[in-house]
This record gives sequence, structure tokens and C-alpha cells, in this order.
Amino acid sequence: MAREKTIYACTECGASAPKWQGQCPDCGVWNTLVETIAESTPVNKSRFAALSGASRLQTLSEIVANEEDRLPTGIGEFDRALGGGLVSGGVVLLGGDPGIGKSTLLLQALSELSGGRHVLYVSGEESGQQIAMRARRLALDTKQLQLLTEINLEKILALLRLEKPQVAVIDSIQTLWSDQLSSAPGSVAQVRECAAQLTRLAKQTGVTVILVGHVTKDGALAGPRVLEHMVDTVLYFEGDTHSSFRLIRAVKNRYGAVNEIGVFAMTDRGLKGVSNPSAMFLSQHGQEVPGSCVLVTQEGTRPLLVEIQALVDQSHGNPRRLTVGLDAQRLAMLLAVLHRHAGIVCFDQDVFVNAVGGVKISEPAADLSVLLAIVSSLKNKVLPSKLIVFGEVGLAGEIRPAPRGQERLKEAVKLGFTRAMIPEANKPKHPIAGIEVIAVRRVDEAMNRLRELD
Repeated sequence: MAREKTIYACTECGASAPKWQGQCPDCGVWNTLVETIAESTPVNKSRFAALSGASRLQTLSEIVANEEDRLPTGIGEFDRALGGGLVSGGVVLLGGDPGIGKSTLLLQALSELSGGRHVLYVSGEESGQQIAMRARRLALDTKQLQLLTEINLEKILALLRLEKPQVAVIDSIQTLWSDQLSSAPGSVAQVRECAAQLTRLAKQTGVTVILVGHVTKDGALAGPRVLEHMVDTVLYFEGDTHSSFRLIRAVKNRYGAVNEIGVFAMTDRGLKGVSNPSAMFLSQHGQEVPGSCVLVTQEGTRPLLVEIQALVDQSHGNPRRLTVGLDAQRLAMLLAVLHRHAGIVCFDQDVFVNAVGGVKISEPAADLSVLLAIVSSLKNKVLPSKLIVFGEVGLAGEIRPAPRGQERLKEAVKLGFTRAMIPEANKPKHPIAGIEVIAVRRVDEAMNRLRELD
């Protein structure tokens, strides 16, 4: 029998300590050590004996680098987030809030794939009857879709080696447990061990494994942080569960570009891809209103038009700065730049900024559009119609260029916008038909040009 001992494992980096302490000795994060059970493996029995064979040394030039064959899932927006489709032997981790549509999307994808391929759905959270009811509600063809309801890792691994499906979905990794460990399912040790064993099987057999992961209240994947390092692709489901729109964002992808997004709409027949996501992020006003500015943001390789809304109102105490979908710390910096370099004061005003549609914008190219929306609301003056804006604002008041400026302008032209206020460095060398480019170098110059526009 293997002896058991208690250790404390870090939920961020996976490091262990013999006793509890407030700070992880490896990553330095506070309050992340949790109690778990470690197994000491007998000397005559090693779980990693299969890995003891020595690998042959070779130079990098000897290795033939071939493009990985992609397996399309039949859902275009899902394939876009994956970088073109699934890869043989790849491991994908999909996380998101409860009820946002993870299981629904994967069931739809497996239904599409089951037409000519061997696929397997392993459920540790729902019964077979519940999944069958969902498939019937979504009107999916599941005649060739195989289902297993099991949470024991060893049984799942044995079945995967026996059946050798092309694609296997594990829903979810937090429900699995290995009889090699005594800790409960969902613990740091169990999640790490189960993910490692499934990843090893995927690389050895070529089975594409998709893991569903729970998220914490902060929106991060639950379990040890090392879980994200083990897998090839990490996807996050974003969006408000009260809204019909959903986004899948790739935050890690060894086989494609990161920050690619897929946009979906939740319907009574499941998730449907949105072919023109820019229209989703633009509000439809009956008339032009102050405090609204259209930004062209870049998500991976896809330019998106997003409406930035600002509300500036007289403060009756400590002024509040609140953002939805944008960085709140950056808003405070932008207001200071606006005061110092353009002479526009907001220290006695409450400032609220929102990115329409539930999209989260992290790139600094949104700075200039945020400032224009704030000034528009503060002055109660409508911005010119059909105007798009992008550009990063520096602390010295300069406006810095944004990447892929030409692509952003072309996307705006497609949607009928006729004016663009952009950084001087992004000004195209040759005019783009259908759009007037207003190039600016500094914040004060942008405000002066704004007053000149009708």
C-alpha cells in the first residue's frame, strides 16, 4: 500500500509545501495554499515507468516541420477561435461561467463531427438522460455520437485506448478522480494528475481531447494554474448569461494566433455563429446622442467596431470612475491626461464608461475613443455621425499608432463610416476610397479638430 501524507499545494503555480503558510514559497501569491493528499509511490512500482525510455538526441534542422492537418468542427466561429480547427493529439481547455453554453457548444460540435468520424462525449456532471434531452431540444443528429457517463480516470483512459476516437470531450476535468490519489475530485492534486494523464494519452495516441473547466468567481480557471500550461489551447467563454450573445476568446494557442474570438448568439436551437459581429456591438439609436463614440478594435486577426458610451455627471461627493469592459485604472490616467494636455477638467464629475455588447477591450488603442466619448458627454455635444476613432494616448499627451491600422479603416468603410480620427503614424500612404482620414498627433490637437467638425 502507498503511504499517504498531507501537503499544501498552491492553486496558482502547483508548488507544494510541507505545512500551511500565508504566502506560496515559489510564486509569492498570498492565500493560495490548500490542503491535499500526496501519495508516496512504492519503490517497486512507479506510475511513470512507461516514460523511462531514453529519447534520441537530434538537431533541430533534422526535424521535418509539417503543417498540422486541421479538423473543422463544422461551426465556423468555433474553428476561428481554435485557429482553423482541431489538431490531432491536441488538448483544448474550454472554461466559462456556469450556464454560458460550454456543454451546448461541444455537443453541437460533436454532432457535426459524428457524421463521418468516431467521437466520444464523456460526462461526469450530467446523466445520459439529461444530455439526450438537450440533444433532442437542439434537434441534433446523434445517431453516431457515443456517450460515456463516468468520473473514474482509469476507466476513461482504458476506454479511450480501446475505442481510439478522433475527438473526445471530457465534461468536466474537475469531476474526474484517479484511484492513485486519495484526495477528493476537484482538488489541486486530482485536477493536475487527471489533466496530465489525459494530455499524455492525447500525445501518445493522437486523440484530440477537449477538457471543460470550471471557473472561479474572478473568472479564472479553477484548479492549479499549471493546468493552463499543460494544454495546447485555452479558450474562455465570455458574455452575460442574461444576454443572447456569447464570445469565445483564445488566450493561448500553440497551433494558431491568440486573442482570436468567435462570436455566437444563443437561440432555442443552440449557439449560432454571428457572421457580422460589428453590428452586434453597435447600438441602434433612434437619433444621435452625446457620449457615444465608435471604436475600431482588433481582436486577433479580426477588426471589430464597438460603440464606447460615456456618461459624465456632476458629483455629489467623492467622484466615481466606473468602467464596464475597459480597464478602470487606465480611465483614471486618461482623465489626468485630458486635464493636463487639453485643459478639460473632470475632477468634480462622476465618469462612467461602457463598451456596448459585453465585449472586453484590453488594447490601449481604445484610449482616444474613450476620451472623445467623455468630452462629448461632458459638453453635451453629439459627435459627428459616421465617425470612427482609434489611437493610444501617452502620458505626455501624444497619440501613438495602433497595429493594423489599414485593416481597421477598411472594416469601417465596409460598414458605411465616412470619417476616421486616427494617429498621424497610421495615416495611409494612399487615400482609401469612401473615408476621410483626420490624422492627429496630440490630445489637444484632437480636441481642436473635433470642434472644427460639424
